[in-house]
Amino acid sequence: MRQVVTQRPSGLPEGRPAVARPAGLRPGWLVAGLAAVLVALVAGVSLGPVSLPPGSVAVELLNLLPGVGLDSGLTEREIAIITELRLPRAVLGLLVGGLLALAGGAYQGVFRNPLADPYLLGVAAGAGLAVTVVITIGGAGGANTGLPVTVPLAAFVGAIGAVTLTYLLGSAGGRSRSPATLILAGVAVSAFLSAGQTYLLQRNADSIQQVYAWLLGRLATAGWHDVWLVLPYFLLTAVVVLLHRRELDVLSVGDDEATSLGLHPQRSRYLLIAAASLGTAAAVSASGLIGFVGIIVPHAVRLLAGSSYRVILPLSMLFGGAFLALTDVIARTAAAPEEIPIGVVTALLGGPFFVLVLRSARRVLG
Repeated sequence: MRQVVTQRPSGLPEGRPAVARPAGLRPGWLVAGLAAVLVALVAGVSLGPVSLPPGSVAVELLNLLPGVGLDSGLTEREIAIITELRLPRAVLGLLVGGLLALAGGAYQGVFRNPLADPYLLGVAAGAGLAVTVVITIGGAGGANTGLPVTVPLAAFVGAIGAVTLTYLLGSAGGRSRSPATLILAGVAVSAFLSAGQTYLLQRNADSIQQVYAWLLGRLATAGWHDVWLVLPYFLLTAVVVLLHRRELDVLSVGDDEATSLGLHPQRSRYLLIAAASLGTAAAVSASGLIGFVGIIVPHAVRLLAGSSYRVILPLSMLFGGAFLALTDVIARTAAAPEEIPIGVVTALLGGPFFVLVLRSARRVLG
């Protein structure tokens, strides 16, 4: 049984019940998350068409630190493969997976909905439509080129528009937004945006192959360009969401109780939605539509480490990055020399997991 700590926030009037909150993040879980990231990084760099010894790869990665100069035993060609090809891709997988899992956990807390994630709420579809507009009309991005700076910005606009539509549509029947209503609203918004995307592709047949490859999800990168492009969005999203993770625990008890504790529920929701949408937009613009990461990872963390968002969000970011980086290894090696789109692999893993989550949610919701 997990320890529960009862604490009375400062300023709470006497006589009002204190809020019971789960114990915080344990050091052991934080170490496990960091270890998972390191294992995924070494595996992502070691495995591929040309396999490299994991020990030598780990030494070469240490050589990237200032003041370290160890002999890894690798040739100049193998070092170039590591630093210019595989390491950027592995790091991009860590960033994208961390963003999707962090956003999924934040959406679940904001909407108090265990089935919410960037894909189901239509945010990914909105960002995807915006990026498709840039590719088909603006001619941005190519198979062997990096992403232009305008792509994440356009994706952010699409993501914000999609989540706003979902939220408004879910509120159309009244103030109560049940999980079922939000999911149906997200499905409707996603269908509408997908229709617009299909229309654009029909009018720009020469871009179909490029957009279709992007829609299936991929982490292929020509170098460090995409990593540096996504990194600022990752840092901003992580800082905002993690600094407000305690507020999600307060929101879970209801708006009235949260207000009595000095919290502004709507302001907190809008801020977290904006931050999660920003992270989702950056992830989608860099990797395409990769589903289920935002459901698999937060729920696994919730089942194993605790129900407090002070625990769920930081661990989801770490394990989400490790999960997607390792999934990319499977995508690159399972059918070598061909490469399976990473979105297909996450769907194969996430489909059965989503069914289990749905059945569990139905029992909880009655």
